[in-house]
Amino acid sequence: MGFFSKLFNRPPKPGRPLPVTDESFEQDVLASDLPVVVDFSSPKCSPCQVMKGLLDEIGPDYVGRVNIFQLNVDENPETATRYQIMSVPTLILFHRGRPRETITGLIPLNPLREKLDKLAR
Repeated sequence: MGFFSKLFNRPPKPGRPLPVTDESFEQDVLASDLPVVVDFSSPKCSPCQVMKGLLDEIGPDYVGRVNIFQLNVDENPETATRYQIMSVPTLILFHRGRPRETITGLIPLNPLREKLDKLAR
């Protein structure tokens, strides 16, 4: 395996957002034993990239307490429509398979931490 293949095909570090799809959403999110954050985003969206960076930053602090997923709305329109995602980035916080809170747009790091701390209790 070449250098670039190793570099770009590495599995995500623990706690970093994992991809979720229309097909895997029910199992990964709704059936999760842990609370879940789903980042509805698009790779074409600059604010979405910022949100991903924030989740990459704090995700490792929530390993074993909160699962974090990222759903590409361009490739997974069923789930985006089901949860009425009208703009990205949008975060939906799930607990026991039910949406508990929706956050549309960017949220600063400390308020994001507070929301995840509350969800993880």
